Amino acid sequence: MIHLDYRDVRPIYAQIMDAVKEKIASGILQPGDRLPSVRELAAELAINPNTIQRSYRQLEAEGWIVTVPGKGCFVCKADHSQEERERLLIAFDETCSALYRVGVTAVELVKRLETGGK
Repeated sequence: MIHLDYRDVRPIYAQIMDAVKEKIASGILQPGDRLPSVRELAAELAINPNTIQRSYRQLEAEGWIVTVPGKGCFVCKADHSQEERERLLIAFDETCSALYRVGVTAVELVKRLETGGK
């Protein structure tokens, strides 16, 4: 379900959050779908259950999932795609500004966009 990159600068819990958000935004996970339990996902990813719990708690605080005591965690019905889109566009704008400051040209950025960042 989730792939972790141990060379990524983001913490593991943030990678898990981003993976769940991506699956929700892309429609892979639908409202009402049950997420793996903390223990199941921790065993699958071979990481500490506290890391999964932290991710789930934060996702719930942001409104992406809801926890039903004794039943598990479920995807919420709220539409976060627009909110997530705005957040990512702001991050993109900040990154582009930083790249311009270090000398990357608009032509180089457009080329990377057209090739999918490769």
